[in-house]
Amino acid sequence: MPVAAIVLLNPRITARSQEMDEQYEGCLSLFDVRGMVPRPLMITVVTTALDGTEVTTVYERGLAWLIAHEIDHLDGLLYTARMRPGIKPIPVEEYRQTGRAWAYDQ
Repeated sequence: MPVAAIVLLNPRITARSQEMDEQYEGCLSLFDVRGMVPRPLMITVVTTALDGTEVTTVYERGLAWLIAHEIDHLDGLLYTARMRPGIKPIPVEEYRQTGRAWAYDQ
């Protein structure tokens, strides 16, 4: 089943939930490691529509995670900048042995 594309022009996160989740995160920029990253379970994002109007959208759980990750890239950040102090990324091989599934019930 095709899924509609999410287009984010000039996105900015204007609100974040206090409720957080911490999961292993990866990125093609650092393809051989994964790191534990805390992110909010809900974010509010303001974007610009093609007609110039502002659109506000609330994203939750996995989609909030993904959108926040991509907006970080636009701001020049990799997920490693969001990791807790003292925590280091682990090799993908070690990550695969953690047994931690990255999933949300929706």
